[in-house]
Amino acid sequence: MIAYQLTIPTENKPGKLAQVSAILSREKINIRAITISSYGDKGFFNILVDDPKLAQKALTREGVTATLREIIAVVIDDKPGGMDRLVQLLAKQGINIENAYGFVLESNKTAVFVVDVSDLVGAQKVLKENKFKTISAEALATIEPFHYMKY
Repeated sequence: MIAYQLTIPTENKPGKLAQVSAILSREKINIRAITISSYGDKGFFNILVDDPKLAQKALTREGVTATLREIIAVVIDDKPGGMDRLVQLLAKQGINIENAYGFVLESNKTAVFVVDVSDLVGAQKVLKENKFKTISAEALATIEPFHYMKY
């Protein structure tokens, strides 16, 4: 199943994330996961939100470049080697992981590894053949990691 992330190129300076979060907040768009990467004076945000298409429209309307990228959210075991099994299979097929990040759903049981790959169709085939579960865009938007914890 395909899901979507917003990729936002940005300058590496104070206030850029605040600008993006303010726009999303005004539109009542919930950020579900985010990565921030920088290199020198440039960087980018990768953001999973509950309404990716609306978020892209809102950001673009406000002058923020936001690309909607197709990604795959793969369910993996939260244990040593859980991620390795997946990345070894993709590497063996020559599928490059261009961007990735993960989060735990339930400690020592289940995690999600979000991958942006060079060959989406090939990756989906590998995942299906090896019985990996993926999370749809809708399910990813409502996922509740650590739901069993008391804060």
